[in-house]
Amino acid sequence: MSELQTAAEKTPFKSDLLKGKKGLVVGVANKRSIAWAVARALSNHGAQLAFTYQGDRLKESVAELAATLPGKSPLYPCDVTQDEEIKKVFAGLGEEFGSLQFLVHAVAFAKKEDLDGRTVDTSRDGFQLALNVSSYSLIALTKAAEPLLEKEGGSVAALTYLGSEKVIPNYNVMGVAKAALESAVRYLAYDLGKKRIRVNGVSAGPVNTLAARGISGFTSMLEGHRHRAPLGRNVEVEEVANTAFFLLSPLSSGITGEVIYCDAGYRIMGA
Repeated sequence: MSELQTAAEKTPFKSDLLKGKKGLVVGVANKRSIAWAVARALSNHGAQLAFTYQGDRLKESVAELAATLPGKSPLYPCDVTQDEEIKKVFAGLGEEFGSLQFLVHAVAFAKKEDLDGRTVDTSRDGFQLALNVSSYSLIALTKAAEPLLEKEGGSVAALTYLGSEKVIPNYNVMGVAKAALESAVRYLAYDLGKKRIRVNGVSAGPVNTLAARGISGFTSMLEGHRHRAPLGRNVEVEEVANTAFFLLSPLSSGITGEVIYCDAGYRIMGA
């Protein structure tokens, strides 16, 4: 791929397709995170955004990023394992926005020791934590968002990964959690379809984020992906963000309960 092609693919698409639309992005941690790339893409199409952050340590980083977007971007503290905090977020959004048109779920966590070694050695506490943060949070957030999303109809997008259906060494319990997340996408899509709320997932290829670097052997994973993917390269974070934008926009109005793969074609390959 030439440098010219690479630059073209990174040139942001802009439109007014989401002008007047409002949404919440959960999971922005820093400027390299996929969640932030999604937020930028949504903003480029006219959306007004709100963000959550977990703890004072991340508040400053998220606030600095949000300040770079046009308009006011409300910030809310939110530990997704705490129902009361989730309720406060959407109560605040109800007052601030009145309604929501989309929700982005980009939250995942597992203990370091449960990502190393063998899945069979996963601790009970580690399993519960990974599933709670990475999977159940989608259900909890969507339930809390439902009254705001159903006013005009809306869309939910959750970020996932191929480790949900294939064994990825050192992904371990997170693969189990992502499998649960993708199943939740389908059941939520069924529950909420009659309220004109769509729920989908974006399965991204490996992207060089700070969170991904916590996976042992990640550099080798990137290299292997590049060699085997039909496009002969790794996916760019902007491409993942554009896929999420598509699923959150009216362009995908007939799609729900699906997981869309944005991985340079890696998933279609055999051994």
